[in-house]
Amino acid sequence: MSSLEFCVLTGLGSVAAGLLGSLTGLGGGVVIVPLLTLVMGVDLHYAIGASLVSVIATSSGAAAAYVREGFSNIRIGMFLEMATTLGALFGAGLVAVVPAAAVAVIFGLVLIYSAWVSRDSGGTGGNSSPDPLAARLGMDGSYPGLEGPVAYNVHAVPTGFSLMFVAGTLSGLLGIGSGAVKVLAMDRAMRIPFKVSTTTSNFMIGVTAAASAGVYLHRGYIDPLVSMPVMLGVLSGSMVGARILMNTRTKSLRQIFRLILLVLGMEMLYKAATGSF
Repeated sequence: MSSLEFCVLTGLGSVAAGLLGSLTGLGGGVVIVPLLTLVMGVDLHYAIGASLVSVIATSSGAAAAYVREGFSNIRIGMFLEMATTLGALFGAGLVAVVPAAAVAVIFGLVLIYSAWVSRDSGGTGGNSSPDPLAARLGMDGSYPGLEGPVAYNVHAVPTGFSLMFVAGTLSGLLGIGSGAVKVLAMDRAMRIPFKVSTTTSNFMIGVTAAASAGVYLHRGYIDPLVSMPVMLGVLSGSMVGARILMNTRTKSLRQIFRLILLVLGMEMLYKAATGSF
C-alpha cells in the first residue's frame, strides 16, 4: 500500500486504540503493537517504538482530564512512578539481547495472565480500614461517584511498588506502557477502586514510556512515518475516551479490559508460534 493509505489506516486504528486505552488505563500501546505487527506488517521493534510515542500521547491527552475531574490520585502516581521509571530503563536495555519472537511470547503471556487475574472485582478500598503506611504517605483519597464523592483507602504499598518495577520493565521491553500491570497492581494488590486505578495509570504511563522511548530513539527504532499517524490517532481517541469514562459503569470497563487482553494475547502467541515475527 502507499504511504498515504498506510497513514490513514494506521491513524484510524490508532483512534480506536486510544479510546480503549483511555477507558481501561492500558495506554493504547497494548492495541497498537498487535495492530502494527499483525495487521500492518510493521517490524516489531519499530511497532514498539511507535507504541511508546502513542503511550505518551495517550497520557497527555487523557490524564489532564482525569486530574481535573478528580479521578487520578497524583500522590500515588508520583510515588509509584519512581519504580516504573527504573524498570522502564532496565527493560529498554534488554531490547538488544532479547529476540523479537521471545518478546512476542512474553507479551502474549502477560496479556492472558492479566485477563485471568482481572476476572472479578479487586479494588474495595472504600470498605476497609486504613493502612498505616499509606496513611502516613497521604495516599488515601476519594473520587467522584454518581451520588457524590466516594472515599477509599490504599493498602500494600510495598507490594504495589515492587509490581511497578515489573510493570516498568515490561514497558521498556514491550512498548505497551505497562498499563495492564499497573492497573492490576493498584486494583488487586493495593485495593484501589478500578476507576482510580485506570485513571492513575493513564497519569503514570507517559513518564514510564518517555524513559523507554529515549532508548528506542537512540537505537533508531522510532520511524516518523509510523509514529506520527499513531500518535495523532491515539491522542484523538484518548480525549474521547476521557469523556466517556466519567459516566461508564465499572463492571463494563472491567469486561472490556479483560476481552481486549485475552484476544490480543492469544493473537500474539499464535503469531510467535507460527514464526510471523
